[in-house]
Amino acid sequence: MARRKMVRRISVIGGAVCAFAIALAWAAPSVYPTGTTVYDPDRAFSGYTVLSPLGEGAAVVIDMNGNVVKSWDGYTLSAGGPARILPGGYVIAPVGANPPKQESLGLVGKDFDGNVVWELNRNERIETGDGETIWSLRQHHDWQREDAPAGYYSPGPTPAVTGANTLVLTHTTRMNDKVAAGSEIEEDRIIEVNADGEIVWEWIAGDHIDAFGFSDAARASIAAPAGPGRGAYDWFHINSATYVGPNRFFDAGDARFAPENVIISSRQSSIVAIVDRDGDIVWQVGPDFSATPALLRIRQIIGQHHAHFIPEGLPGAGNVLIFDNGGSSGYGSPSPIAPGGSGVYARATSRVVEIDPVTLELVWSYAGPNFFSTNISGAQRLPNGNTLVTEGAGGRLFEVTAEGDIVWEYMHGVFSGARQSNAVYRGYRLPYDWIPQLEVPDEVAVTPPPLGEFSVP
Repeated sequence: MARRKMVRRISVIGGAVCAFAIALAWAAPSVYPTGTTVYDPDRAFSGYTVLSPLGEGAAVVIDMNGNVVKSWDGYTLSAGGPARILPGGYVIAPVGANPPKQESLGLVGKDFDGNVVWELNRNERIETGDGETIWSLRQHHDWQREDAPAGYYSPGPTPAVTGANTLVLTHTTRMNDKVAAGSEIEEDRIIEVNADGEIVWEWIAGDHIDAFGFSDAARASIAAPAGPGRGAYDWFHINSATYVGPNRFFDAGDARFAPENVIISSRQSSIVAIVDRDGDIVWQVGPDFSATPALLRIRQIIGQHHAHFIPEGLPGAGNVLIFDNGGSSGYGSPSPIAPGGSGVYARATSRVVEIDPVTLELVWSYAGPNFFSTNISGAQRLPNGNTLVTEGAGGRLFEVTAEGDIVWEYMHGVFSGARQSNAVYRGYRLPYDWIPQLEVPDEVAVTPPPLGEFSVP
C-alpha cells in the first residue's frame, strides 16, 4: 500500500534535562490508566500481542482488549529478552540469570502446556556468586531463528521450535588492548548454533574496532573506561543482532545484503551495521549522522534498539526499521549535530525510522513530543502497513498507521521490582491461528473519552 512520508523535526537538549527525564521514567504514578486504552478493530491488525515484561518471570500473551490469555512461567526476561511465540502455541525465551551481568544462562522452548521441547545452554563456563562453575549461554538482548529472520510474523515463513539454526547475541569476557589496554572488557560475541547445538559461526566486536571508523577522540574515550570496581567494561553494547533475511536488494545483485548476513545495533556508539560471514563490516550508518547529506536528512540516531530489515511479504519489505531511543550515547566530546561533528549526542524524545538501505532515504518516521523511551523498546511492521511500537521504559505499546494515527494502545499495568517499573522489553503481534489452543477472543472497540471529560473516581 502507498504510505505517506511523515518526518517531524526534533531538537537536541542538554544532558541534565536528559538525566531528569530518565529519573522520571522509573517513577510509578499513583493514578494511571492501564490495559487497552485505544482500539479501532477496523483499522488495527488484530491478533495476540506477546509481551516480555522486565519485572516478571513470565512470557505474557494478551488479546486486543488487554486481557491476559496465556502466560508461561519460569523465564528471566530481565536478563536476556525477548520472548517469542512460534506457530502451534510454542514459546522460546531466556532462562536463568548471571547477576550483576545483564545476561541469561540459556534459551528454553516450551509447548503450550509448559513442557520443555528445546533448550540451548552451553557456550562458556562461568563462576556463580557462591563459587560454583556452571555452563551458561551468556545470552543477552537478542536471539533469532534463521527461518524467521526478523523474529516476528510475516506471511510465508513458518518457524519451527526445533531443527533450525539459532543466532544468539552473547558476552565473552577478556582483555583486548585494541579496545582498552589493561582493562577487562565485556565483549559482544555473536554466535550461530546449528540444530545439533554446535557453534558454526562467531563474531566478536572488539576484533573489528578499527573497521567502524571511530574518530581519534572517540577511540581515546573508548580506551579510558571508568575506574576500578565497575566490573568488565561493556564498551560496544550491542542490543540487537538479526539476520538480514531475503530481500530485493540482494536479489538485484547487492552482496552486502546477503540474507545470512547480520545487522547489528550498538547502543553505546549509535552505530547500525551489517556484518558479513567473513566478519567484515559491509554497510554502516552512524555514529555521525552529519557525515553526508543523506545521513543529515535522516538526522542523528541515538542509543537505538531493534534495528532490522522488514521481512518479505510486509509493506516496506527490505527497508531497515529502527527504534531511535534518544537519550544520550556516543564517544568523544559532546558535539552538536553539524557537519564535521562527532561524539556524544543527546535528545529527549524517541522516534521510529524506516530507511532505504541503498539510497539512505528516510522513507517514514513517527515521532511526538511525549514519545520517549530511554532504553529497550522496538518496532514491528504489520501486514496492514501499520507499525506496532513498544515504548518499553514506560510499558506502553501502540499500533500506529502510516499517517500517524494511533489505532491501538496498551499500558502494561504490572509494576514490580525495587524501582517499581512496568517496563516491557519488547512486544510482538501475531495472528490468532499461531496459538490454536486458544479460542479467538471477542474484539471490543475502545474509544477514550475526551480529555475534558476524563475523571478518576
